[in-house]
Amino acid sequence: MIWFLLIVSAIVLFIGYLTAISSRDLIRLLISLELMFGSVFLALIPLFTSMPSSAFGVAVITIFTSSSELLILIIAIMLIDKKFRTISVDTISAGGDTID
Repeated sequence: MIWFLLIVSAIVLFIGYLTAISSRDLIRLLISLELMFGSVFLALIPLFTSMPSSAFGVAVITIFTSSSELLILIIAIMLIDKKFRTISVDTISAGGDTID
C-alpha cells in the first residue's frame, strides 16, 4: 500500500511537471502547480505511518508553502491580466525580449 501511494504520487508529480512545461496560459500553470503540491501531500500519507512527528512538520511547511504560492500566483495572474488584457504566456515580455 505504501509503495502504491508513492508510485501514484510520482506519476501525479510527473503529470504536473509536463503540464507546467507545456502550459501556454497562466491558469493552466496554476493548475499544474497545484497538482504538484497535491502529489507532495499524497506522498505524505506513507510518511505519517512510519514517522508521524516528521510527517507533521513536513505537512505544516508544505501547507504554508502551497497557500503562499497560490496567493502569489493569483495576484500575478490578476496583474498580468490587468496590464496585458490576456493571460497567455506568449505575450509576456521580460527585459525587452518577448517570450515565445
